[in-house]
Amino acid sequence: MSAAGAFSRSYAEARRKFLQAAADAGLQVEGKPHPLPGLEGEALAMDVAREGHPSAAKLLVLSSACHGVEGFCGSGVQVAALRDAEFRQRAADQGVAVLYIHGLNPYGFSHLRRTTHENVDLNRNFHDFAAPLPENPGFGELHPVLVPPEWPPTAENEHALGAYIAKHGEKAFQAVVSGGQHTHPDGLYFGGRAPTWSNLALREVLRTHGRRAGRIAWIDIHTGLGPSGVGERIYAGIDDPVALARAQAWWGGDGRTPVVSFYDGSSSSARLTGLMFTAAYEECPQAEYTGIAMEYGTLPVMDVFNALRGEQWLNAHPDAPAEKAAAIRKRMMEAFYTDTDAWRGQILAQSREALLQAVDGLGGE
Repeated sequence: MSAAGAFSRSYAEARRKFLQAAADAGLQVEGKPHPLPGLEGEALAMDVAREGHPSAAKLLVLSSACHGVEGFCGSGVQVAALRDAEFRQRAADQGVAVLYIHGLNPYGFSHLRRTTHENVDLNRNFHDFAAPLPENPGFGELHPVLVPPEWPPTAENEHALGAYIAKHGEKAFQAVVSGGQHTHPDGLYFGGRAPTWSNLALREVLRTHGRRAGRIAWIDIHTGLGPSGVGERIYAGIDDPVALARAQAWWGGDGRTPVVSFYDGSSSSARLTGLMFTAAYEECPQAEYTGIAMEYGTLPVMDVFNALRGEQWLNAHPDAPAEKAAAIRKRMMEAFYTDTDAWRGQILAQSREALLQAVDGLGGE
């Protein structure tokens, strides 16, 4: 299959390709239906396929669309993996079962949103909601500037945003904005005040497929940060030096693609809370867990951020003119998926390498 052939231009196309690739591989797919329709009225679901023995001691999870629109990249990786006979055979030879979770956030995938239908950033939603939620006191000052009452923003709005960045620095700005917040349900990076549909559905999948595994690896595909086409391997686990060293040995041992971490500031990501990987510890406590997020760059960070601002404005103005809505959605697509063979080829080559490394890591002693 060519690089272009694994990828899609709509959620419906991506789902069809995933279901067909799974069927061609002889796998059954369990679809967890989403309660709402897609942008074009299509049915939505979190689709799950597993290859390998139901009681396999070693499990590799490959997931897409935690952040909705980022699923265009992740789905392509999954389809390519399902069609990769060498990868599948190596996993079988090592006794590694592979769990494909397609469309963690199918609503955002279809509607070209980063968030769920609850306007929640799924990767900030994994908290104990009976306990006090993390505070982000700086967000309140920025919220009215981030999503202005009109789009495109006025010169005054742009000046206010630029003044904040000039005063505090881009890194501090990124930390406040993307770190997650639980006070403004209509704002960016809202972590929610209860578990989302996707949170609950994913936990059910992990309980079903992960409770019998002694070792679990997880690769979650993301886009939107870093240099174009470069897959930053971000450690996705608790602040544990042993687990981090294991991830670095598996995925960073060649010296060319180190595993970075926001715990020590080596990642392009800000330090975050409520991350999805915590579900692996909570739902599969018996397993030794090792995970990374593969974060592929697209556009410069401020271009991506402004695409998110426009989309958030559109969510608050569903009656916006069709032409303006289409332009905002087009900008979102470009911010999280680069429609070139060169970019797609980079994604597949790096993802394949990471998948083979995970299989070898799980299969080793």
